[in-house]
Amino acid sequence: MNPTVPSDGRPERRPGFSHLAVSILAAAAVLAILYFARDVLVPITLALILSLLLAPLVRGLRRLGLGHTSSVLAAVLLVICALGAAASVIGTQLVRMAQSLPAYERTIDQKIGSLESWTRQGVGLLTAPAPRAATAPLPTPMAVAADAAARPIPVEVETPAPSAWNVLERIAAAIWVPFATAGIVLVVLIFVLLEHEVLRDRLIRLAGSADLRATTNALNDAGLRLSRFFVSQFLVNLGVGAMVGVGLALIGLPHALFWAALTLLLRFVPYVGVWIAALFAALLAAAVAPGWSLTILTVSTFAVVEVIAAQLVEPQLYGHTTGLSPLNVVVAAIFWSWLWGPVGLIVSTPITLCLLVAGRHTKALSLLEILLGDTPALSLPQRLYQRALSADSDEIIASARAFLKRNSFAGYCDVVLVPALQLASVDFENGLISHDQQIAVRDAVLKLVEALGQEPLRHSRRRHRTTVLHDTNLGRALRREREQRYGRWQGPLDVPKGSIVLCMGLGTVGDELATELLVRILRAQHIDARHLSPEDLDAPAPSGATPGGVSIACLVSTRPGDERGGFASLASRLRTRAAGSRLMSLIFPGVLPELVGVVEADSAAAAAEHDAVDRSTSSFVEALQVCLEWQAERRLA
Repeated sequence: MNPTVPSDGRPERRPGFSHLAVSILAAAAVLAILYFARDVLVPITLALILSLLLAPLVRGLRRLGLGHTSSVLAAVLLVICALGAAASVIGTQLVRMAQSLPAYERTIDQKIGSLESWTRQGVGLLTAPAPRAATAPLPTPMAVAADAAARPIPVEVETPAPSAWNVLERIAAAIWVPFATAGIVLVVLIFVLLEHEVLRDRLIRLAGSADLRATTNALNDAGLRLSRFFVSQFLVNLGVGAMVGVGLALIGLPHALFWAALTLLLRFVPYVGVWIAALFAALLAAAVAPGWSLTILTVSTFAVVEVIAAQLVEPQLYGHTTGLSPLNVVVAAIFWSWLWGPVGLIVSTPITLCLLVAGRHTKALSLLEILLGDTPALSLPQRLYQRALSADSDEIIASARAFLKRNSFAGYCDVVLVPALQLASVDFENGLISHDQQIAVRDAVLKLVEALGQEPLRHSRRRHRTTVLHDTNLGRALRREREQRYGRWQGPLDVPKGSIVLCMGLGTVGDELATELLVRILRAQHIDARHLSPEDLDAPAPSGATPGGVSIACLVSTRPGDERGGFASLASRLRTRAAGSRLMSLIFPGVLPELVGVVEADSAAAAAEHDAVDRSTSSFVEALQVCLEWQAERRLA
């Protein structure tokens, strides 16, 4: 397709495609820099993460009276001593373990032999000897001599023993890279801590100096959150390592101090690190004891400690404050380990958390918060509407029941169901919903109301549901289901005086459904609520009805702007029909947030102008509260 040519003769540009191409090229460039510059970026990243970990310690030393430089040097010296102690412990334990390995050889051979015997018993004689071939004739002496003469003479090349200088050279080459990396990390760490204020000013300048208050608050919040997370994670890992070490020492596993240090380090690897340490410890336990009890106790120790830390300690300390979803943590671990190897696996969670914080406080990086955060991408009404379009009723009901564990059914209707139906109404009016999707939405709402409305249908449920689904007015269809169970007037007519609450919609499909929901909410609170329609006011009063049986009448409107004209007239008719009752209105605000205040204020003004109602409400929760208050006043009168 040829591009559109304006009057000046130049083709029209498409900023969307060019922006996408620039974004792809920029992402590819960033990935290339991260990969090829990893030798430089890895030490700097480790230094920045350590600076966030040491920032609270530096601030504490400064409060004690030390200067800024002295506090930084003391904190770095403490880190060096801690790392040196950990390295010496791990090295000493490794040497002792290597010395003890020959003593475990007999136990390992016995375990291997027992495993082979179990395998033979379970699988069968897989190692049975093959049948012997026919015996070949013995060669003659002349043939043996000819064969020996034809064979080549083997030549062996003996490598000279390495000199002391060669041994030192190999050792230096092996330890040079980690020592060089550690040195770079320490140097960068010192300068980052010394120039903390200067770096913050530069970040403020880069982020935008026009609004210093907002930028400063964002940086302070980000730094504080990250520091708390890193400190909390280190303390939790330290506690897990200590508990594992104590537990392994109590059950008698050798080198418990080594396993404690290894657990502390490997637990920085998300999800799998602690189980890697458990696997190696279990292998040692299998080599130490002739039976399997020590191996089982070792694995049980790791499992118990990890469950306590992951399910009890971490959620209370920092588990739900990081904002990272578990899937994103795993994906980030795979991504950063691919880029930077084992170091990337360890720093994947901190780096991802930094990116998430940047996305929360920087508008240009808001995409990172959507991709990496654990906050729902859709609101609760949007999720319900999307699941209804997909005919996923089971997930809708499960989500609703999870919501009802902390809230009431009236609150669920106010916060989730009614806004979702308003979204569906907007799409329906714009012709964006197909007929099949309309049926799917009606089916989802029907199943939801049946599951949560506390009014189960009778035995002919399948036939009734089919009738309901083909009815465009779902509220009236649900009302007919009640009428088939309780009669035309949805209950007995000979009732105590003032015990009935009449609920009536203004005529639209949304009004009828909202009225039906209100009836079910009131009936769940043991209030005798009945659902009527405007045309029911023209019918003669039922014979046998208790005079003054209606104490409250409620008018429900979901489209206050369109229905304002008929509201006062219907309220007057309802007040005449239910003489002596109190009249209440339930008027829902519009779906557009910017119009909510205008519509609600306009509806309240109209109700006050015509003096049509005694009380105006705007939610199911408020309407329920008013009905309970009026019923209590009637009982006390």
